[in-house]
Amino acid sequence: MATRQKSFSTQSSSGGGLAPWLGIASIIILLDQITKITINKTFRYGEDMFITSFFNLTLAYNKGAAFSFLGNAGGWQRYFFTAIGVGAALFIVYLLKKHASQRLFCWAMALILGGAVGNVIDRMVYGHVVDFLDFHWRGIGHFPAFNVADTAICIGAGLFILDELRRVNK
Repeated sequence: MATRQKSFSTQSSSGGGLAPWLGIASIIILLDQITKITINKTFRYGEDMFITSFFNLTLAYNKGAAFSFLGNAGGWQRYFFTAIGVGAALFIVYLLKKHASQRLFCWAMALILGGAVGNVIDRMVYGHVVDFLDFHWRGIGHFPAFNVADTAICIGAGLFILDELRRVNK
């Protein structure tokens, strides 16, 4: 019994390969797409729904990158950002496979992968990214609207930085 438990413990600490990380990315993609489909079906473009004094739901389209960077560039940016997203996704899958036993790193990469693919799907299907989470402060300053994919990318980036800081401090 002790041998079996030790063997199981060694297997789980060495990582489970690529599948768990792709599973996490798939969950992010699924949540992202379900929320975007729901917002697209229940809101008209630009429509707001008051939720709290600092948060609204709204339907917004982003043809550019983060904070609508290059949003009015004439259309070529759709293909450019799609290509970057696909390239990043392929590179992240490579990193996940190579470093599957590094849990925090792989969590970060899986979240970034799910977010990147979620936004690539939008660019391919709609020609723009669907955003709907609108945070603001007392009606004055509105943070640019974002979505579940963007949230996953930001959390993943934060985990990546944390992992790098931990690695450097060792």
